[in-house]
Amino acid sequence: MPEVIIKTGKENMDVKMIHRFLKEESYWAKDISYALVDHSLTHSFCIGAFVNGEQVGFGRVITDYYTFGWFADFFVLSEYREKGISKKMLSHILEQPWSKRLRRKMLNTSDAHGLYRQFQFIDLANPSYILEVYNPNVHLQYKEE
Repeated sequence: MPEVIIKTGKENMDVKMIHRFLKEESYWAKDISYALVDHSLTHSFCIGAFVNGEQVGFGRVITDYYTFGWFADFFVLSEYREKGISKKMLSHILEQPWSKRLRRKMLNTSDAHGLYRQFQFIDLANPSYILEVYNPNVHLQYKEE
């Protein structure tokens, strides 16, 4: 496989490809609008994996860069999975000085527990402390903003 290049910053991301994946292939953001994806990237630390100049993976961290980070929207295109690309992206983030000082890093996944456990993500220490307002399809109400 050709070399995988890691880039950060929304300006380096293929927002159209990210939107297409989230809208059509993700289980968590089906039918999300381009505008919502675009805005969400603006307010996140974005990371992408590129092969031959084409983006093949993406993830973002919603963070204040000092105390908390929520890892979101991580994916690798199906034809590039099982090649260590997710690990490369996660390693890059976790090596950042701001990431090392975060008191809490969290995420939600239905199928990648094994991957994230390799990076010290564990089950909640005190699940009864965590509350949520869960509205998984709210993005369907906002087609463009």
